[in-house]
Amino acid sequence: MSMPLVRTDATPAKTAPGAADTAAGEEAGSSESLRRVAVASFIGTAIEFYDFYIYGTAAALVLNQAFFPTLDPVNATLASFSTYAVAFAARPLGSLVFGHFGDRIGRKSVLVVSLLMMGLSTAFVGLLPGYGTLGIWAPLLLILLRFVQGIGLGGEWGGAALLAVEHAPRKRRGLYAAFPQLGPSVGFFAATGVFWALSAGLDDAAFRSWGWRVPFLLSFLLVGVGLFVRLKISETPVFTKVLDAQEASRAPALDVFRRHPRELLLGAGGMIIAYGLFYTATTYCLSYATGTLGVSRNTMLGLSLVACLFLAAGTWLAATRSDAAGRRKLILAGTGLAVVWGLVLFPLLDTGQPVLIALGIGGALFCMGVVYGPMGAYLPELFGPTVRYSGASLAYNLGGVLGGAVAPLFATRLQSAFGSASVGWYVSAMAVISLLCVLALPETRERELA
Repeated sequence: MSMPLVRTDATPAKTAPGAADTAAGEEAGSSESLRRVAVASFIGTAIEFYDFYIYGTAAALVLNQAFFPTLDPVNATLASFSTYAVAFAARPLGSLVFGHFGDRIGRKSVLVVSLLMMGLSTAFVGLLPGYGTLGIWAPLLLILLRFVQGIGLGGEWGGAALLAVEHAPRKRRGLYAAFPQLGPSVGFFAATGVFWALSAGLDDAAFRSWGWRVPFLLSFLLVGVGLFVRLKISETPVFTKVLDAQEASRAPALDVFRRHPRELLLGAGGMIIAYGLFYTATTYCLSYATGTLGVSRNTMLGLSLVACLFLAAGTWLAATRSDAAGRRKLILAGTGLAVVWGLVLFPLLDTGQPVLIALGIGGALFCMGVVYGPMGAYLPELFGPTVRYSGASLAYNLGGVLGGAVAPLFATRLQSAFGSASVGWYVSAMAVISLLCVLALPETRERELA
């Protein structure tokens, strides 16, 4: 049960459209610069997604041998990707927990907790002994840490997106939402860059023995940086008004399921292709190219760094353009392009030519960025202020379960049984599903947030 929502259409007629959100943005600017909010939301998501992505890279390169040495290569890879998928299963739970408190007590406080949970569980993976030392306990503890990591990330994105969107003036919400949306690009670039440097500087034995642990241990330092930044920001003006009016929902998740089931399910469906593209083009393609095509580890990590620039470009272009063109139109364009690119990706990879591999992965990540960039404002705008954290987070992370958790697993099985072309058809099918879901949703850029 929840208290009624405040509706901006109850304000006097002389109030201009968008005045409430503009006032909120101006109020935020008087107490705390929008630049600080943008930097805080960007740094937080960059750190948390760095933590998440280093696991994906390690799962593709080394975790199968470190924690599942008794299995044959295909099953060891599947086991490694399964531990990777555990975090996606945990992310909706994190959305429920952090969304509840984010909609009850505020966005800022829960973001600090999510950062600590995510960062420390990541760092402890770097300290975890392998199968040769702990036996069966090694993979079990790995799964536990991965589960905790997923819960932390499940609460991260929604809070970071709301931090930016609820501080921003109405006509610039897409612009400010672009900053937390760039976090994954930078986090992925940093994660891949660290692995590339270690792979280039160490021989194979050293890399597999201890080198892969270094990116995880760096998380101790990054958590300190993230906390320093996040503790300096204030609560969003939109949610401050909810608290002042004592209208916070008593059970936000229940209110989402009761009042917004359509927005929740269709929003999650819209996110499927963003996740599916990313984890197919990065985690799976890294494993496929190095294991099946025989491309060197250093080469693939370097090509992934180049491809990440395409992701950042697509994210920034679409997010900032969405204030003028509309969120929905750009998301539809990205999903439509992804339908085509799914069929192009693996023919380019199978050439074994570095330039064409970079083009294939870069094109996939550009499509993903065009979909992902506007989602930073689009998903929060689908829900009211008393359930916005829970609704946006659940939609985002349910899409992750459907698109990201299963993509490397399905791709591995499909390639093994039917060849690489089947993986491309799978990506295109995910794009069609997302396209249909977004077509069933409205445009939101003119909506009030208060």
